[in-house]
Amino acid sequence: MPLMMSVSGVRGVIGESMTPVLAAELGCAFGTFLGGGRVVVGRDSRPSGPMIQQALVAGLTAAGCEVIVLDVASTPAVALMVRRRGAAGGVVITASHNPVIWNGIKFLTGEGLAPPPEQAAELFEIHRRRAFRLADVEGLRPAESDASADETHVEAALALAEVSSVAARRFKVVLDSVNGAGGREGRMLLERLGCRVIPLNPEPTGRFAHTPEPLAENLTGLSAAVREAGADVGFAQDPDADRLAIVDEHGRYIGEEYTLALAAMHLFATRPGPAAANLSTSRMIDDLAAAAGGPCRVYRSAVGEANVVAAMKAHGCAFGGEGNGGIIDLRVGPVRDSLVAMALVLQLMASSGESISGLAGRIPSYVMIKEKFPCSPDRIAAAVAAVRAHFAGARLSDIDGVRADFDDAWVHVRGSNTEPIIRVIAEAPTADRCRALVAEIRQVAGLVA
Repeated sequence: MPLMMSVSGVRGVIGESMTPVLAAELGCAFGTFLGGGRVVVGRDSRPSGPMIQQALVAGLTAAGCEVIVLDVASTPAVALMVRRRGAAGGVVITASHNPVIWNGIKFLTGEGLAPPPEQAAELFEIHRRRAFRLADVEGLRPAESDASADETHVEAALALAEVSSVAARRFKVVLDSVNGAGGREGRMLLERLGCRVIPLNPEPTGRFAHTPEPLAENLTGLSAAVREAGADVGFAQDPDADRLAIVDEHGRYIGEEYTLALAAMHLFATRPGPAAANLSTSRMIDDLAAAAGGPCRVYRSAVGEANVVAAMKAHGCAFGGEGNGGIIDLRVGPVRDSLVAMALVLQLMASSGESISGLAGRIPSYVMIKEKFPCSPDRIAAAVAAVRAHFAGARLSDIDGVRADFDDAWVHVRGSNTEPIIRVIAEAPTADRCRALVAEIRQVAGLVA
């Protein structure tokens, strides 16, 4: 299995392309890139995490860094701690929603963001050339442990809600943490919001109870638990807890796209202003902005939270996100955050007095199909170019692959930053129109399932 290296970090299969030797060398490279300084390191709950973390910490230490180890922590908690501890950078040991055989190393700037492409390229060039600047024995500093990440993250997310108004509703919530890093933080947040919490797969074992990507087919257990408990809502985190999917009170998966839409419904009403979303995100947020009027509008970016945040900063957006269930609220930090999403959605439910199904029913609905096809990195550019040429008469954006907009639908084709695949996302009023667009793309780009 190939090693994936991109602005989103490095991912590989344990024992094959992701090894302790690689982790140590990348630690040396990142420490060299930073010129030493303080670095915060956390990990998700994968069984390979301690091994990769220890090797990475050794590399950072060798480069003269002062390492602060959080151990198991969500990605947004690590990013928050980078800022709170005044660190020069951070590292998260995670492969996000990839299966347990994978692990990864995600680098963060001092702001808690993935580095921009030019900085990532510089870091990887240091690693490629093994141009490490290593400290002598007088420059070595022992690593420090910090157990405050959960508390710090929960307090930051709580500040987004009127705790008393949410607590007064005594919502019953089923939380599926898929044995990942977000279970402790998520449960702590919900309990402090006065919710009656039914935890599913809360233990951070990394032995995922189901396929970890929070898609409908992987969350049948959550849907059943919501129905059985008569819960108000079901929340599903991914393994590093930066994404959130939602199940309504009937046990119906409404999905990841509605996470941003529901948060936008609340924030457009309470903090009117522009928002940012990536090219693969549903038109629902545009419809909500149009309905809110005034200063509410949506700016589009390339996929990736760093790109969304760049658009937020450029256009003065207080919030933004991605259709994969990732909400970004700058009051907590410039990263996707499942705890922020839970706090905002519960606040919307409390202030509106409506159920999740009722709130979702107020948003214009579309059908979205997300497909991925094996495609080696050297073939992706040709596939995207073929699609661009085929849809030359549509409204096109090529800031990330190519997105073609039509009056009734849109389709986005792009290579993944983390896997050897090409992604095709289509949205339209009907499933038939979506399927037709995907089939057309497959034929034009020569994609094989």
